[in-house]
Amino acid sequence: MKIAVLDAKTLGEDLSLEPLKSMGECEIFDSTSPVEIKERIADADVVIINKIKLNESNLSDAKNLKLICVAATGYDNIDVEYCRKNNIAVCNVVGYSSHSVAQVTCSMVLSLFTRLNEYMTYVENGEYTRSGIANKLTPVYHEIYGKTWGIIGYGNIGKEVGEVAKALGCNLLVNKRTPVSGCECVDLEFLCKNSDIITIHTPLNSTTRNLIGKEQIMNMKKDVVLVNVSRGAVTDEEAIADAIINKRICAFGTDVYSVEPFPESHPFNKIKELPNVILTPHMAWGSYEARKRCLNEMILNIDAFFRNEIRNRVDLA
Repeated sequence: MKIAVLDAKTLGEDLSLEPLKSMGECEIFDSTSPVEIKERIADADVVIINKIKLNESNLSDAKNLKLICVAATGYDNIDVEYCRKNNIAVCNVVGYSSHSVAQVTCSMVLSLFTRLNEYMTYVENGEYTRSGIANKLTPVYHEIYGKTWGIIGYGNIGKEVGEVAKALGCNLLVNKRTPVSGCECVDLEFLCKNSDIITIHTPLNSTTRNLIGKEQIMNMKKDVVLVNVSRGAVTDEEAIADAIINKRICAFGTDVYSVEPFPESHPFNKIKELPNVILTPHMAWGSYEARKRCLNEMILNIDAFFRNEIRNRVDLA
């Protein structure tokens, strides 16, 4: 069995991929440009990717390819319909990063809600020392206890964030395609109008692309804290940048972007240095523990596939 790992660097340099080599002949590439994909997968039986885009244009000549393993839960970078028609199995990894993403989500919310960036800067730039005053209480911040936390998307990550929100004393609103018992499920308009905090955890698909745009932002409270840890294209990024600049929303944090890394022309370049904005480089999923679980799960997916067992097969959905 020949295995090709196309973008190993996105899994972290501290994570050993040696376990993959015990499964067969394994070629590991730190990164792969679009023009290199066809050549590198030409003879592969299994391809492992994280962010690489695979579709008919680069899969058509991979005659030996039997299985694609994506080192992620989301698989919108793979043309699953093409794979289905051409007998290429596709496996994702579910639940491996829930703790990691929930941790970063809540860290962003708490930092933005408590205005930590501004207080830290006051100390770091020496103003606190020069002031001669023991404390500083501006900008004003508020307790999170008793506030309403809206969660868009209520899968593994959304549920874990919800548990943290409840533990902090927040009231919970949930927007989910299929309502569930045990929580207050509401439509998106109601959630936007009534939430003090909104976090986004929904996958990217045709119905969620630009789910949060100008209309939804206009429905939000002006002091809302908005955090996106799903996919960048779930939001209208230009509309969010404008909302921050025009003080239509209070604060914004995100770990994901419609283009990664985002280019110099991206609207977030206009807001990236503002104290009420936190932008991180798609790292929320990637605690060491989460990445180790991800690798182990991919190995189990490969093993199950060649035993003719069905495990995490998204092409069969």
